[in-house]
Amino acid sequence: MPGVSTAEPGRGSTPPVASIIRKPPHLTQAGRSVDHGVKQFMKLPAIFVACFCVAGFLAAAQRAAAQDPPASAPKPQTAPARSDIQTRITIEVTGGEKDTPVENASVYVKFVEEHAIKRDKKLELNVKTSREGVAHVPNAPMGRALIQVIAEGWKTYGRWLDITDPKQTIKVHLERPPKWY
Repeated sequence: MPGVSTAEPGRGSTPPVASIIRKPPHLTQAGRSVDHGVKQFMKLPAIFVACFCVAGFLAAAQRAAAQDPPASAPKPQTAPARSDIQTRITIEVTGGEKDTPVENASVYVKFVEEHAIKRDKKLELNVKTSREGVAHVPNAPMGRALIQVIAEGWKTYGRWLDITDPKQTIKVHLERPPKWY
């Protein structure tokens, strides 16, 4: 072979044959295979996803902190001023030509408290009439109210009324539905 010396190792200036033929570094390292390259390639998206999740969590925490008002000195809690006047609406339900009391009728009373800045607050109450056809609605707010009366065997009643008196009595007269032949 030209250029290859047959001298004994350790003697002379020519290197041994094994040192002349060099193997590529990727084949000489023990434990490296195609899987090793794939695993390193797959670590990159996992790290990217983890960083993305941490960044998203930090952004959400920042938004939540921005929405909460800063902690300030505690405000003294005072009870809202309540008037001594107790409002109580009495609804008398009668029906038919003889004005007989309608018992066990469902009376729905719906109030709307209007607010200029916030949403309107809706309050709904449901009471039943007694044997005398009377239903009482305690602690009703003053203002406009929708009163609906539903009783079995009678036409449904519903009207918007203004509540102006704290002890107001409302009379409701129901009629029989028309006969269907």
